[in-house]
Amino acid sequence: MVFVHEINERRTSADVVFESLFEEIVALDLLPGAKMSEVEVAKRFGVSRQPVRDAFSRLGNLGLLVIRPQKATVVRHFSLQGIQNARFIRTAVEVEVLRRACLNWTGDFDDALDDNLAEQRIAIDANDPETFHRIDYDFHRLLCESAGADFAFETIAANKAQVDRLCILSLTGKDGMEALYGDHTDILAALRAGDGTKLDRSIRRHLDRLSPTIEAIHRSHSEYFQD
Repeated sequence: MVFVHEINERRTSADVVFESLFEEIVALDLLPGAKMSEVEVAKRFGVSRQPVRDAFSRLGNLGLLVIRPQKATVVRHFSLQGIQNARFIRTAVEVEVLRRACLNWTGDFDDALDDNLAEQRIAIDANDPETFHRIDYDFHRLLCESAGADFAFETIAANKAQVDRLCILSLTGKDGMEALYGDHTDILAALRAGDGTKLDRSIRRHLDRLSPTIEAIHRSHSEYFQD
């Protein structure tokens, strides 16, 4: 059990609840359609109901929970239309982020990105998709920082959350992780070479990689979808 007083004091109790539930929803520890109770979650974390209510609201804003007055809060089912909308927004933002990064590349983030790729390699070798997914998240955050566009990662992360659960379903084997790792190495190589054309092609291929798997997941896990 996680208790708030054990967590870094700079984080609020609502932050703790939000981050924990976010991770559980994305990792599919909490499946689409799962019911959640403010009372039970508050008891689990040793907090009052207000931080839980705040965390639920934030998760609802990300499209991960359905909050219904006088009814149980539930983990939102996948929506094909919602996923396509989120992917469109993320692509538009991240393509521009990398264009800016390429124009202003200084190499200041080389070590951090190399370390991140090394961690990705370890996760792949361990066949650990959840850890790989977390490191992938940090990789895209670092790209935003390298472009001087930290603010853009909030938009990317918000829209990434819509498809992250699908990513977990598609990363059940090493092949999926290997493909993403290859994309990441291509993106970094293009940045270092200052090759904007190759960079644009690499990031679009990377972000479009989920397309062939969406329908397959829809067929194999139809109970997780609302449409």
